Amino acid sequence: MPADTTDDAAPADEPTAHANDAAWQMRPGPLQLGALPPLAVYVHIPWCLRKCPYCDFNSHAQRDGQALPEQRYLDALIADLDAALPLVWGRPVHSIFLGGGTPSLFAPETIDRLLAALRARLQLLPGCEITLEANPGTFERERFRAYRAAGVTRLSLGVQSFDDAHLRAIGRVHDRAQALAAAEEAAQAFETFNLDLMYALPGQTLDQLDADLHQALALGTPHLSVYHLTIEPNTAFARQPPPLPDDDTAYAMLDRITERTTAAGLARYEVSAYARNSHRCAHNLNYWQFGDYLGLGAGAHGKLSFAHRIVRQIRWRDPQRYMAQALQGQAISRSADVALADLPFEFMLNALRLKDGFALADFTARTGLALTAVQRGLQEAERKGLLERDLHRVWPTARGFDFLSDLQEIFLSNA
Repeated sequence: MPADTTDDAAPADEPTAHANDAAWQMRPGPLQLGALPPLAVYVHIPWCLRKCPYCDFNSHAQRDGQALPEQRYLDALIADLDAALPLVWGRPVHSIFLGGGTPSLFAPETIDRLLAALRARLQLLPGCEITLEANPGTFERERFRAYRAAGVTRLSLGVQSFDDAHLRAIGRVHDRAQALAAAEEAAQAFETFNLDLMYALPGQTLDQLDADLHQALALGTPHLSVYHLTIEPNTAFARQPPPLPDDDTAYAMLDRITERTTAAGLARYEVSAYARNSHRCAHNLNYWQFGDYLGLGAGAHGKLSFAHRIVRQIRWRDPQRYMAQALQGQAISRSADVALADLPFEFMLNALRLKDGFALADFTARTGLALTAVQRGLQEAERKGLLERDLHRVWPTARGFDFLSDLQEIFLSNA
């Protein structure tokens, strides 16, 4: 789901000149960053058993009877990493996230080789969080333990619902029984794991959402990611929209989610994430805190800071083209500086998703800009009751959290 991946929806069809030139990426620029932010690694594995009708990520259905090109794709990922090393050399890695698609379609042995290649080339910090996304439809008993043995420390399980009718309505390949079995084995194999749920599903009532929440919490999940089903362009649901609950019902569902998770000891720390103490997702926090991430794999996005500039990269989107290009040392299709005028909005787009907001000092440290760049926006948002601040921090109010898009757009208009 979106909270656990980079944005892979944008096309990456035309190459940017110098996109794969490390010296060009690190050329002088307009910023003056005193220190580089934490670095994470995102690896995109783009295949699924079937494309869900609501999904606009860069994912591709596995062809019937055709094996996935695991070894070739692994070779391409390693070649991509090797070419990127000059851009991140010597920087410690705080977290790794294997997202998709459905990474659990790859055999544990392939994931083991991938993680070994990352360890051999990068400086992973002690306790580095390594997350793998998995779906119940690819669940096999003992498979999760094999991923744990390969070095995965955290599983993110795409359950979405425990109701068979709703699972069919959103095109999922698993059923309730498979979801329960996968979640129970995840709890046995990992010290920490996440369950993804969706709400405002076609025909869903408040009581039915409550039943999903009850089941998820009964499984003892220490982290819950909950997403409102939205109709995205270029999806099957956009072409044939299903009947969805009205806005009032959806708001009541969100209130029920917050109420039930709080009672179960899971605190809402990000707009879509709820966790027990010490179980927050370090990788996603790095996104929201405007940290850096090296994106590897088909369609993966990355953000890398240098002393004088911040660069965004996109890899080739089509898996076959990505593999061909990466194996030639040309995995990046587009690379561009983040414009100074865009930095305030890009920072706020991320940081304001956090309930605790951000430290004012971090805005300057992560963007290289003075606080005057956002002062007018902060004043307007405060006047509208969407955020509060003191001498050190800024955070969204309850109203700001409920109307997060309105809060974020203030900084777009003030860019």
